[in-house]
Amino acid sequence: MSEIKDANFMGVRKVAAALSIILLVASIASLAFQGLKLGLDFTGGTLIEVEYESKADLKAIRDSLEGAGYRDVIVQNFGSETDILLRMSEAYRANLGDEVLAKLQENSGNKVELRRAEFVGAQVGEELRDQGGLALLLALAVVMLYVAARFQFKFSVASVLALVHDVVIILGIFSIFQFEFDLTVMAALLAVIGYSLNDTIVVADRIRENFRIIRQMAPIDVINRSLTQTLGRTVVTSFTTLLVLLALLWIGGENIYYFALALSIGVVVGTYSSIYVAANILLAMEISREDLLPPETEEDEELDAIP
Repeated sequence: MSEIKDANFMGVRKVAAALSIILLVASIASLAFQGLKLGLDFTGGTLIEVEYESKADLKAIRDSLEGAGYRDVIVQNFGSETDILLRMSEAYRANLGDEVLAKLQENSGNKVELRRAEFVGAQVGEELRDQGGLALLLALAVVMLYVAARFQFKFSVASVLALVHDVVIILGIFSIFQFEFDLTVMAALLAVIGYSLNDTIVVADRIRENFRIIRQMAPIDVINRSLTQTLGRTVVTSFTTLLVLLALLWIGGENIYYFALALSIGVVVGTYSSIYVAANILLAMEISREDLLPPETEEDEELDAIP
């Protein structure tokens, strides 16, 4: 059986680097000038729970409330098709629940009952936002320490920069298209860090192994061979993961839509960064076989000194 020819992944590394830079600049610019469309979890607002006598039309409810002037209305089922949770950025007031109930009954022949109406404070949202940001930074710091201990410092830098690349691009896409950013999306970002890191570790492990066993080959060729050998595993893993996420996007409902969307973007961007960003950075840092050889012990030095 003939050996599989190595794909020249790094032959287009400059194009990949340019694409990454364009995406990062666009993402950072959008985050700086437009920002994220923060959800109720972060901004504060009103939660209203109602129960319909029979199945309710979510789109009709949303259109009715938005037509009445209520802002940033999110309508979703919870528990059953008759239980409806309304979220809006409207400032809470004592009779707001009754006002919304009257509007819903006015536009529906379905009997509606108000279950609860309560306010979610912005202070809580700020705390959640800050804690979520700290969780992301802590995750990146732990990743850097882990990869440095398991592999080598250059691999640590490449892995963390690839993860930062993924997170910034996801945030940028949410900012550019003004998708709602809430706690479920924050959780998705943490999940993307884990997914992308796993992919990067597999590639890094093969690169280290090939550097140690292949002596007469340039670093760029060693990396191309390593990426070729791990490509099948990367594609299958990403494809099967995307199938599940696309199913969640299609039938998961509004409650987890942006969670599934963030993860779907993360899988695509994470797969790309594992191949092109991390490996590209390793080449830019001039990774070599000598970087990955285990340090000599005193016994090895004594053996080398024997004529």
